[in-house]
Amino acid sequence: MAEAHQAVGFQFTVRPDGVDLKLSQEVIKNIYLSGVTAWKKRAIQFKNGVLAGVYPASPSSWLIVVIAMMSSLYIRVDPSLGMIDAIKENLPHRSETVSSVTGSQTRAVLSAILFATGLWLFLIYLLRYTLKALLSYHGWIFESHGKMSTSTKLWLSLVKMFSGRRPLLYSFQASLPRLPVPSVDDTIQRYLESVRPLLDTKQYNQMEILANDFKESKAAQLQRYLILKSWWATNYVSDWWEEYIYLRSRSPIMVNSNFYIMDLLYMTPTHRQAARAGNVVHAMLQYRRKLERGEHAPLRALGTVPMCSTQMERMFNTTRIPGIETDIVQHLTDRKHLLVYHKGRFFQVWLYTGGRHLLPSELETHQTPQQQLNLVDINKFPKYVGAGGGFGPVADDGYGVSYIIVGENLITFHISCKFSCPDTDSYRFGQHIWKAMVDIQALFKPENNKKIVEHAKYTQLENGKKHI
Repeated sequence: MAEAHQAVGFQFTVRPDGVDLKLSQEVIKNIYLSGVTAWKKRAIQFKNGVLAGVYPASPSSWLIVVIAMMSSLYIRVDPSLGMIDAIKENLPHRSETVSSVTGSQTRAVLSAILFATGLWLFLIYLLRYTLKALLSYHGWIFESHGKMSTSTKLWLSLVKMFSGRRPLLYSFQASLPRLPVPSVDDTIQRYLESVRPLLDTKQYNQMEILANDFKESKAAQLQRYLILKSWWATNYVSDWWEEYIYLRSRSPIMVNSNFYIMDLLYMTPTHRQAARAGNVVHAMLQYRRKLERGEHAPLRALGTVPMCSTQMERMFNTTRIPGIETDIVQHLTDRKHLLVYHKGRFFQVWLYTGGRHLLPSELETHQTPQQQLNLVDINKFPKYVGAGGGFGPVADDGYGVSYIIVGENLITFHISCKFSCPDTDSYRFGQHIWKAMVDIQALFKPENNKKIVEHAKYTQLENGKKHI
């Protein structure tokens, strides 16, 4: 009821004497906070995008180069070898009404800033391509475990030197080497080696003939196309692999799926499903926020060699929509709810309130508490459970309430408390709910007041939980 009331932020009623407007301050406040949060998110993403775009340099390094260039001009030393003067001559002159000395000084300062910016960008690209050349070395993969050659140690030292400090998630994307295109002979040889265990001698000989025919006919033309695409894209095979291997595949998905993360084997923080789920969801929200802002450190092999971070983009807010011939991957910029699948039903759980993430204690009230499941067997009333339910987020004073419809004339409530102490007055809170339900039922069915009171019972559990 509280959520339904707060959802109406604007109402108007036309009357003979005019229009009556009603605004919900709580909803307007939530809309304002949501807007502020969205703009903060965009600003942080823009800032981190700039930091990743100029990496391994930093915006402060640009200021250092500019100050050094201006200082050299002040002591009448030209480190640009005449390039600053050339830029100055090509800049447009100011109006004659302005002093020629002032105009000349302005153009000198502007030309020095432009040269310093160009020098700064040149150094950035030089560092990037140097790091890209270093990362093209793959000999470290074949080193024996625990033993590293001197050349590999020297290579790792150079990679650390050119990698910069405190990189963000996407800082190394522009420095990663392109995926090389193998030669036609290597591709055909590896293919024949992969199919040899699957074919008998006659079939394998026939496959060799087909491979040689392909090599002499269309292989050279297709190889040129691949090389051209490798110059245009950093990974020439990723989009084709996703389209034709994953999305166009009509095989069952779950057959080739497994658990991505397993829980701890010998440690269970709590046996309460809702409490554990609330903490996990809250931790995932914190991780997603840092992921969307690009604030995570990139994954590195041996703690030094950076890995591609493109795989992290679709970790959240991504779904695969089935199609007849091909599926579609839909990735959304932001989602404010969580989809829960339970006993063949989908439930939508909102994750934000007042421009912030819900706390674990608030998320816990979104699910049916275990005490309610013990009181009533929900499996016996599937249509009533699916018909409705709701929650009230835990308020600042510590209380929250959730409910489920478990029968034709029965609703069970669960009162949760953020802080446990002997002074909590949850009994009075439960009495208010009990009286409110009696009043509502009496409003719609006044002839069944006696029956209603018999069904509305207050229960005190051993662990301090309250139910009606």
